[in-house]
Amino acid sequence: MSRTRTAILAALALVAGASGTAFAVVPGDVGAAAVPCTVDYQVQNQWDTGFTAAVTVTNNGAAKSSWALKWSYAGNQKVTSGWNAKLSQSGTAVTAANESYNGTLATGGSAGFGFQGTYSGTNAIPATFTLDGVTCNVDDGSGGPTDPPDPTGPKVDNPYSGAKVYVNPEWSAKAAAEPGGSRISNQPTGVWLDRIAAINGVNGGMGLRDHLDTALTQKGSGELVVQLVIYNLPGRDCAALASNGELGPTEIDRYKTQYIDPIAAILADPKYAALRIVTTIEIDSLPNLVTNTGSRPTATPQCDVMKANGNYQKGVGYALNKLGDAPNVYNYIDAGHHGWIGWDDNFAASATVMKEAATSEGATVNDVHGFITNTANYSALKENNFTINDNVAGKSVRESKWVDWNRYVDELSFAQGFRNQLVTTGFNSGIGMLIDTSRNGWGGTARPTGPGATTTVDTYIDGGRYDRRIHIGNWCNQSGAGLGERPQANPATGIDAYVWMKPPGESDGSSQFIENPEGKGFDRMCDPTYEGNARNGFNMSGALPNSPLAGHWFSAQFQELMKNAYPAL
Repeated sequence: MSRTRTAILAALALVAGASGTAFAVVPGDVGAAAVPCTVDYQVQNQWDTGFTAAVTVTNNGAAKSSWALKWSYAGNQKVTSGWNAKLSQSGTAVTAANESYNGTLATGGSAGFGFQGTYSGTNAIPATFTLDGVTCNVDDGSGGPTDPPDPTGPKVDNPYSGAKVYVNPEWSAKAAAEPGGSRISNQPTGVWLDRIAAINGVNGGMGLRDHLDTALTQKGSGELVVQLVIYNLPGRDCAALASNGELGPTEIDRYKTQYIDPIAAILADPKYAALRIVTTIEIDSLPNLVTNTGSRPTATPQCDVMKANGNYQKGVGYALNKLGDAPNVYNYIDAGHHGWIGWDDNFAASATVMKEAATSEGATVNDVHGFITNTANYSALKENNFTINDNVAGKSVRESKWVDWNRYVDELSFAQGFRNQLVTTGFNSGIGMLIDTSRNGWGGTARPTGPGATTTVDTYIDGGRYDRRIHIGNWCNQSGAGLGERPQANPATGIDAYVWMKPPGESDGSSQFIENPEGKGFDRMCDPTYEGNARNGFNMSGALPNSPLAGHWFSAQFQELMKNAYPAL
C-alpha cells in the first residue's frame, strides 16, 4: 500500500529540551524529477494561542531570479511576523515572496524562511502550496520516477476524510434506550470481532456481513468508513484476565484459518468494495512483549510464553497480510497509550516489536496504513495546565508521582511523538494515527480550571491534571471518566481521526467473578476494593462497582460518561 500524499505528509519531529515538541511536514515520497517543487513546512514550537514555523521551498524546475510561495489555511491562523521572506495575508491566503538577497533559486536550489503566527482551536497544516502558480509536492506528469504502483489498487491517504462513519445499530439502540442517551446514540463506534462466533453473530446478534450490509444502506451516495476491531489473538491480553480470549497460547493455526481467513474472505467480497473498511489490529497486545516480560516487575508468565512462541507477532502479521489484500481495507495496528509505552525503556522497543509483527507471515510495512492509540483507555487527549517541560519548586514535572519520568503527559503529544518513532523504525512516512477519545473527556465538576498550586511538583500536577484517575495504570471501568472529543477527521497534525473505537457503555470487565462461556476471567483491577499491583503502583483500582463481563452493557458507566463528558453534551 503506497501512501503518496497529493500535497504534503505530516511528520512529527521530536525536539529535546526547552523548545518542546515540533510538528513537521515533509514532502511526499514522489520522484523529485517529476515534482516541480517541494515544500517542507515545520511547526517548530506551538502553544495555546500561537506558533512558530520554518518553511523550506526547493525548486526542481527552471532557475528563478525571484519567487513567491502561496498557501491557504483551513482554520483561523494569522501570520504576525516573519523573517527571510516578505509575508502578507488576505483572509486565509498567505503569500511569502523573496527578499532582495534570496531571490535567486537555481534548479535544485532551496530557500528557507520563518514566521510567527496565532491560532485557536486546531493548527492544521496547509493542504496545498504553489510556487509561482505551480503546485508543489505533486507529480507534474512529466514522466519522472514515482512510487511503484500499488498492487492492491488505489487507497486514499486518510480514509476518514470526506466520509461518514458507520453507526452500529446495536450499540445505538442500547445508547438511545438510556435516559439522555439519544444525545450521542448517532455517534459512530467500532464493531468488535472478539471471537470466532462474532463473525456470524453471537446469540442472534449482527454478524460481520450484517454490519457491512447495513453500512451500504447508511452510505448512500457518499463515502462511508466502517470500523472493525480485530481482537482474538492466541493467548490474548497476557497481562490481564478480564479480556482474555477463547484461543490458547499455541492456537495460531486456528486463529488463521477459523478467524482471520473468514473475515478476509468477507471483506474481499466485491459487494463491499465501495466501503472504506478500517481494521484496528489486536488491541493491547504487542507492547506486552516489551513491558510485561523477563525481569520486569510487571512481568507475567503468560506474557513470557507469548514472547517465546512469537504468536503475537505471527498473528498480527498474518492479519495485516490477509486483510490488507482488499484494496478498500485500511489496517491500523494498536499502539497502546502514553501511560503504557511513553517511558524511555518502552518507547523505541515497542516500535521495534511492531515492525517485527508488520514484517512477519508475509506482511510488509505497506500493509500498515497507520496506528491507533488509547483504545478502550482513559488517557486525557490534551493536558492544558502543564507541559512536560515545566519546572516547579526546583523539580521537573517528570519527577512528579503522576508523570513518573514519562516523556509524555497526554495522548495527543504521545501519538504524534510515537508516529515519528515508528517512521524512524521503518514504517512508511505517510502513516496516520487514530486516537480513541470515547472515554477520556474527564469533564464535570472535578475538571480543573487551571494549574495546581506550585507548592511542590506533585501539588502542581495533581491540582491541574484533567485525568482524575488514582494512577495512570488504572484501566478498568474508571470512576469519574467522561466522554471525550466527538469523532472527527483530521483534527491535528499526523492524526487521521479521533474515533470512538470502544463503544461507551460497554464494560471493561466484571467487578467480581462471573462464570461465562466467553473465555473472560476475573481481573482484580476491575474490583473497586482492590489495592493494586506493580502495574498501578499498588494503588486502589478506581473501578466502578457492580460491573458486568467485558463487552457487556454497563448502564451505570454509560450514565457517568455522559455526566462527565468534555466537551459537555
